[in-house]
Amino acid sequence: MSRYLLLLRHAKSAWDTGVADDFERPLAKRGMKDARRMGQWMRGEGLAPDHVLSSPAVRAQETSILVCKELGISKKDLHFDRRIYEADVTTLLAVLADCPQGRNTIMLVGHNPGLEELLTWLWGEKTALPEDGKLLPTATLARLRMPRDWAQLERGCGRMIVLTRPRSLPEQTD
Repeated sequence: MSRYLLLLRHAKSAWDTGVADDFERPLAKRGMKDARRMGQWMRGEGLAPDHVLSSPAVRAQETSILVCKELGISKKDLHFDRRIYEADVTTLLAVLADCPQGRNTIMLVGHNPGLEELLTWLWGEKTALPEDGKLLPTATLARLRMPRDWAQLERGCGRMIVLTRPRSLPEQTD
């Protein structure tokens, strides 16, 4: 059976909320809308993960909760890992290595630049950046086919299946 990794960058955050630090920044209205749209699209594509890991930063928590609500995944089934916040590739690989081996589709919700660096490392190919220069703008989902062992990931071991931005999704009517 194939394994998949879903890398989801948190949705658009609000900068004008007066919170004391970056960790506490919540989602903007657009971010909430994009997170719900991404969750609806994922549901329609049959992309429900069987293990969800998220940064505990407020904007990542809110993103993972909104996406998972659309997928029918309860908040109690989400795993918040402090290591994901401000993580580099080595740290994100350690987070993935700690995942239960019986899980076939893992969704990792986090932040740039770490997620982009992990995607590039796993993909292992020279990545042509889109015109805006961003591989993973907010609320973008990358789906990769992965090897069987989450603890034995090597550079270039992932195969990109799709990279989906919320602005490329059709407007939801429900």
